[in-house]
Amino acid sequence: MPAPRRVPTSVEPPAPRIHPTAIIEQDVHLGAGCAIWDNVHVRRGTTLGAECIVGEKTHISYDVRIGNRVKINAFVYICTGVTIEDGVMVCAGCVFTNDRTPRATSSDLSHLRTSEPDEHTTLTTVREGATLGARSVIGSDLTIGRFAMIGMGSVVTKSVPDFHLALGNPARIAGCVCRCGKILFRLGHERSIGPSVQRCTACGLQYRMARGVLSEMPQHGEDADDGVGSPSGHAAK
Repeated sequence: MPAPRRVPTSVEPPAPRIHPTAIIEQDVHLGAGCAIWDNVHVRRGTTLGAECIVGEKTHISYDVRIGNRVKINAFVYICTGVTIEDGVMVCAGCVFTNDRTPRATSSDLSHLRTSEPDEHTTLTTVREGATLGARSVIGSDLTIGRFAMIGMGSVVTKSVPDFHLALGNPARIAGCVCRCGKILFRLGHERSIGPSVQRCTACGLQYRMARGVLSEMPQHGEDADDGVGSPSGHAAK
């Protein structure tokens, strides 16, 4: 006698978990499995993807777009005009900005300027896999590249390329990092004009640097040349 046919059962995705002290305004979308901790405030129109974590006392302004599996630590401020893609790490105390010339009032001080977006509001995008270090400040009208790393306490005033490490105030390119976060090499005093293959000593992934652009290589692609692992300072100008 044939075995009874199994009927596939659908598994409901886990509902978001919201601390009772959190304020979630109307028209906010929280993806499956999100965790919103105490005293978080998420403004109207904001979207968070699946499995995001928002740490205590964080403020996310209105119409912010946040991807899947984003970790936002405590005391973070994310303003209007910010887009954060999948897998980004936003460490504690990070602050975003969206206006290069902020003023509280009109020029004659007679009335308050609106808090709604206007011609002064600029956009910022954090690409997938990037990390923003603790207490870093992210300027407006710029892009943080894929899997880039921003050091703690840095003040970012210019866009940061994919896989690059930026440190300081103002933040400057200091090297390149792997997907896993390991530093591939630091910026040195000498720069090579030709391409170089870099292999991560932690996970083995390989990258090619050419003309200041670091790109990923297929995991089982071409063999590394003599430049593998070289700390000679190949980096974007």
